[in-house]
Amino acid sequence: MHIQPLVLSGGSGTRLWPMSREHYPKQLLALAGEHTMLQSTLLRLQGLQALLAPTDTVLAPLIVCNEEHRFLVAEQLRQIGAKPAAIILEPMGRNTAPALTLGALAATHAEHNAAKCDPVLLVMPADHIIQDTDAFQHAVVEGAILAGQGHLVTFGIVPSRAETGYGYIRQGVPIAQNQKSGACQIATFVEKPDAVRAAGYVASGEYLWNSGIFMVKASVWMQELLRFQPAMVEACQVAYQRGKNDHDFYRVDKAAFLACPSDSIDYAVMEKLTVEGATSMAAKATVVPLDAKWSDVGAWAALWDVSEKDAGGNVTRGDVFAHQSRNTLLVAEHRFLACVGVDNLVVIETSDAVLVVHKDQAQDVKQIVAHLKNTQRSEHLLHRKVSRPWGSYDGIDSGERFQVKRIIVNPGATLSLQMHHHRAEHWIVVRGTARVTCGEAVFLLTENQSTYIPIGEKHRLENPGAIPLELIEVQSGAYLGEDDIVRFQDTYGRN
Repeated sequence: MHIQPLVLSGGSGTRLWPMSREHYPKQLLALAGEHTMLQSTLLRLQGLQALLAPTDTVLAPLIVCNEEHRFLVAEQLRQIGAKPAAIILEPMGRNTAPALTLGALAATHAEHNAAKCDPVLLVMPADHIIQDTDAFQHAVVEGAILAGQGHLVTFGIVPSRAETGYGYIRQGVPIAQNQKSGACQIATFVEKPDAVRAAGYVASGEYLWNSGIFMVKASVWMQELLRFQPAMVEACQVAYQRGKNDHDFYRVDKAAFLACPSDSIDYAVMEKLTVEGATSMAAKATVVPLDAKWSDVGAWAALWDVSEKDAGGNVTRGDVFAHQSRNTLLVAEHRFLACVGVDNLVVIETSDAVLVVHKDQAQDVKQIVAHLKNTQRSEHLLHRKVSRPWGSYDGIDSGERFQVKRIIVNPGATLSLQMHHHRAEHWIVVRGTARVTCGEAVFLLTENQSTYIPIGEKHRLENPGAIPLELIEVQSGAYLGEDDIVRFQDTYGRN
């Protein structure tokens, strides 16, 4: 048996604003340790091979992510030494079922399937916290056995409280041949309940939280999806077949994928296979209980819940002082943050926004994001510091007809050869060495040296050195938007 990890990294995490942004979502953040949630998802697989039979293999992971995040994802994988079989780019999110389908197609494609096998897909969202890795891995081994037999397996979290923010799974008849894991048929999926129903579910002992983690053979998924969602299969197949390699990524065809119906794994297939949803394949929809200190960190209150607390129940990160405060989450990224006499609050400070919300209403943070979108503000999209494949830039100041940025260029990195119709630029080197192309001239700048790029002049910035290049860029002109860039050459394949 071959296990193919498939990491779905397309979420936006709007309820974790202001740290999570559309172009820098929660799976790319280090919310519960030194590694980001994406990195932790992959590191969670370390040691799994040792638990398998000698003839079984854990393959290199497949990643499905939004094309806007591609360079961030690739860099985070590089940082932990992870070498994916492929990073598949979605031009737009279509929920989890199409993402899984792209992964299934990639897993069985000759380019990524040297073993010529029908692998068992281990489908993992990139934005979950699982604190007990050992329990998770043993559950995966049990799930792999069932998936290898043709079951469509999901993992149900053993509930620790009457939670209203999660969907539930009611367990049906136990799977006789696999009593070790407690695996059962899925009787039914249940939507997020109110507090009274949630308490009843937990008291009954029949219900588990729906984790969104799955195991299924690639061929079984495609077979069942074709039965229930043939239009989705067709759209994904066309999108994948018309796709092409783009540096480290596989870019599916945009027009074909945008024609794909949007649906979740649960709604598209799993709910139709439960005992109460169908009859012919009901026994194949299976849930394996998982008790591994899991959280999907769907809101700030969930992060407080899984984090280490002080004597007052406070969770603090950054330069924070809390006096006579209790059960509060305090995160400071850039400034000193102090709270006195507050209880059950969430206070998050970033470079361009501050959030203050009662923990009981943390789910409503998404309303702030909706407001930012409706009023065409940029704070839902980007942080003040913006990552680029060559490094990053940080907007320091701006006003009428000017903008100041702090730019960091990684060693050996190169910006595109470009020009601007509406702005001129002044560059001042603060640290490192810059190789500058300005028109026909190519020259070096070192610390405290500067240059001027006129409007309409072709130019390029490179870091030929071994340390990061840091410079201050002063833009001036009638229009300073990021879309005033005409690229002539680009190492990273951007238009």
